[in-house]
Amino acid sequence: MTTNNKNHIDEAHQILISLGLPRAQHNERSALSLLALLNLPPNKTWAQAGNPLVGITPIMDWSREHYGKEYAPNTRETFRRQTMHQFVDAGVALYNPDKPDRPVNSPKAVYQFSPAVLILLRSFGTPQWQTAQRKPKEG
Repeated sequence: MTTNNKNHIDEAHQILISLGLPRAQHNERSALSLLALLNLPPNKTWAQAGNPLVGITPIMDWSREHYGKEYAPNTRETFRRQTMHQFVDAGVALYNPDKPDRPVNSPKAVYQFSPAVLILLRSFGTPQWQTAQRKPKEG
């Protein structure tokens, strides 16, 4: 099954809302970050989502390569502060899961979805996703 660029971006936007991320993250930058963290180009399905370790610059490069969205190098901090910090704060993504003691200012900093979130995201568009959305949120 293939889908066009806009569909995956729109679906990622829906997911951000469903996951309860703040309104400030309901945007294309955050949707593309979600897709990059899943290595989900337009020709893959949600069930095929990966879970690589990805840094900020690779997220930006991936967005350009797979979705044609160009971001200036000076927007790295915007990605970090206005998208990735919120993903981590919401418990959706992990920061440096491969090396938790990596310095905060390290250029090798990486992000990855938590295992439970990955399972949920791979179910997007299926009855399992719908069931998960009806379950009361733990808090």
